[in-house]
Amino acid sequence: MAKSPFEDLTAIYDVLVDWPKRLTHEEPFYRRLFDPIGARRLVDVACGTGQHAAMFHSWGLCVEASDVDPKMIDRARARFGEPERLQFAVRGFEEPVGAPEPFDVAVCVGNSLALAPDAATAERAIREMLAAVRDGGVVVVHLLNLWRLPDGPTVWQKCLRAALPEGDVLVAKGVHRSGKRAYVDLVVAPVDAPEQMQSESVPLLGLEADDLARIAGEAGASDVQLLGGYHEEPYERLESTDLIMVATD
Repeated sequence: MAKSPFEDLTAIYDVLVDWPKRLTHEEPFYRRLFDPIGARRLVDVACGTGQHAAMFHSWGLCVEASDVDPKMIDRARARFGEPERLQFAVRGFEEPVGAPEPFDVAVCVGNSLALAPDAATAERAIREMLAAVRDGGVVVVHLLNLWRLPDGPTVWQKCLRAALPEGDVLVAKGVHRSGKRAYVDLVVAPVDAPEQMQSESVPLLGLEADDLARIAGEAGASDVQLLGGYHEEPYERLESTDLIMVATD
């Protein structure tokens, strides 16, 4: 399995996201999607620290959540435990799920698919998600729409102070695009020792909407929708903030 680029930044990953605000924003979208198909079983691929998985479980769904990074899974288990109908596993998103029965829904959200090392791995991940759901089941992939970004300069998204077990740190996060690739830029500095600043640029794949639709169709999807956000507006390559694929098996 590939090494996660966030292996040593698990706590930073969590503090960079206002989880209550984000989940409140996304919840209506998932409700509208899940209710008509009677969703009861869900697999969350590349689940990170388990925030989405815990939300879906709180709705009464049976959830299996996986991530390639053991530290992410350790944090998810420490935060949410593994009560009945919620399980966490260490597994790459391109690996077969191997569940005894199909799921109703498979999700890969939070721009996780763009962290695949290459396009072939991202394609395998989509195929495995479609293989994991039943006929009439749904696969959801959410990505940051990189094509809206200017080519070159970093777009700084957040700068905040966070309390970690090791002490308070200042964190800045941005993203920049260079041609067909992009990078998440992180700068972390201890408040009491700013000279110990660390930085990292994590590469992202530039995945195109048409390619996602093609891969899903070739993998057996009967219908593919490409959305520009959680309000289900149509995807516009140069304008949409997000790229969301909803593929029905």
